[in-house]
Amino acid sequence: MTPEDRSRETQILHMNMVDYWYEVDLKGGLGVAARFYTEDGIFEGGNEPLVGHAAIEAFYAWRIGRGTRTSRHVITNFRADFHDEKSATTYCVMQLFAADGAPILPSTPPIMITDLVDECVKGADGQWRYKRRTFVPLFQGQIAPTVPPAHLAQTHNKKPA
Repeated sequence: MTPEDRSRETQILHMNMVDYWYEVDLKGGLGVAARFYTEDGIFEGGNEPLVGHAAIEAFYAWRIGRGTRTSRHVITNFRADFHDEKSATTYCVMQLFAADGAPILPSTPPIMITDLVDECVKGADGQWRYKRRTFVPLFQGQIAPTVPPAHLAQTHNKKPA
């Protein structure tokens, strides 16, 4: 991979991440599974991993069903390591500011600071998608993050063919 190719593909992967968190923070996250994950993509962010589009979508539907939640997922220090032209691992630091309710809410420190590691694959359509998203918490504040409850994984995870 040339330096120019690496630069272009890194920017595309970074834009995907920004677009993903925009959809979650400002629109609730419905529809992100099919757009951003492989069919058997894994979201590791709670009690049990969520596997497949149905499980990931069920999490965002559950999250919206809890009521209004204001969140901002702030990412920094983005890096992409390419294994070949169709697979990469991305890394960033994510700060999560969130609380139940509508703005304007009392100001608090981030509720979580985590390393975010994504295994990405480039599909036949040329789109990068997440094969596995893993959160590695570093710091946690007093407000709990919204994590997928175990029953979503048990009910909706993609079953092996």
